[in-house]
Amino acid sequence: MSERIILVLGASGLIGRFVTDDLRARGFRVVGVARSLSPAQRMSALDIELPVLSLDAAALAGLLREHEVDVAVNCLGVLQDGPGSDTNAVHRDFVARLLQAIGDSGRAIRLVHISIPGTVEADRTAFAMTKREAERLIAASGIPHAILRPGFVVAPSAYGGSAMLRALAAFPLDLPPAEMATPFQSVAVEDIAATIAWLAVRDIDDVIVKAVSWDLMQAEPIAMAGVIKQFRFAFGTAGWPRIAMPSLMLGLGAKIGDFANTLGWMPPMRSTAIAELRRGVTGDPSAWIAATGITPKTLAETIGRHPATIQDKWFARLFLIKALILASLVAFWLVSGFIALFVSYRAAAGILSAHNFPPALVDPVTVGTSLMDMSIGVLIAFRRTAAIGLVAGIAVSLGYMFGAAILTPYLWIEPLGALVKTGPAIVLMLVALLMLDNR
Repeated sequence: MSERIILVLGASGLIGRFVTDDLRARGFRVVGVARSLSPAQRMSALDIELPVLSLDAAALAGLLREHEVDVAVNCLGVLQDGPGSDTNAVHRDFVARLLQAIGDSGRAIRLVHISIPGTVEADRTAFAMTKREAERLIAASGIPHAILRPGFVVAPSAYGGSAMLRALAAFPLDLPPAEMATPFQSVAVEDIAATIAWLAVRDIDDVIVKAVSWDLMQAEPIAMAGVIKQFRFAFGTAGWPRIAMPSLMLGLGAKIGDFANTLGWMPPMRSTAIAELRRGVTGDPSAWIAATGITPKTLAETIGRHPATIQDKWFARLFLIKALILASLVAFWLVSGFIALFVSYRAAAGILSAHNFPPALVDPVTVGTSLMDMSIGVLIAFRRTAAIGLVAGIAVSLGYMFGAAILTPYLWIEPLGALVKTGPAIVLMLVALLMLDNR
């Protein structure tokens, strides 16, 4: 087994990370490649950061030759177009270059491609249609390949939709009845890894697996309500009374998520996610089961093996609150700066004037601090600069508290406790800073 070398593209994602670690545990030499890896994901010298989506076919072919790759596993994917995310570029254009690279590499390489279940007729989103275009390119290439279409993936870690379902399970909240009744067949991430390991040891000329497309999911039909129910058993919330979310709220949440997406965030509730959720997750795993002999784990078996720990519960409870925390901090800084600059400018400037501040500096400092407050709000609003904005917000808040202690110490004991409330605001920014990681 160990002589087979496997390249995993997208080794930082939910599926890619698990597959990389699992295949290594099975004895394979695995090269994990991702655009970015967290420090915790750099488990080996073979975990490599590369701008993989920017590599041309020649560079990809060089990567395959350099590491003497026998199996290339493509786990790359994005849900929706946005800053740094282009469904056409990731799903179609990259696959076209990868196929060319495999052909030009001079090596006999099997491509294992992670796609999505469903039919062409049901594809409505750019996500689904570009995934299907990639499948067509692969099928027409003549390269030995396996297209794997996993259902709803249940893994020890959580990201995107799987994180959102855990969050719903932790609260007495249901999706609207129509969405709860949607078919939603699941698959354990262990079964995906086992399938790739099974394929990796097949001979490249084995006609049985020369060109296959398999749905990977449990055979038993299950609805979204059943999936959330199993998570509720794990979280101990199955007996709670529940409130169904109005459809209007779900649609509004998707629009808010789309707006957040334009700022670089990747919330699970976006228009594409809701469209795919409403389509459901169904397929026929019989060909996969017959070929590999793998008996897919049921949802009860998968979640039952991982009962919720305290860290699972904290994550689920805080997942939806994270967006509220960040949105409130953005509003806090934007509104406070706006009020000082446009609504209560004279009062803000008067505080400085009343304490013998140099007259020539009163207006510049008042305007400057107001603009600084609003700038912090803008920095927090954008995902790429959120950490900078939060650190700046903490530093500025401490500066305001120190300055007020010198200029206006009486504010510390005024009835509304304006300065006293700055302390909890600092703590909230610290919490947001610690929650920024997605993986």
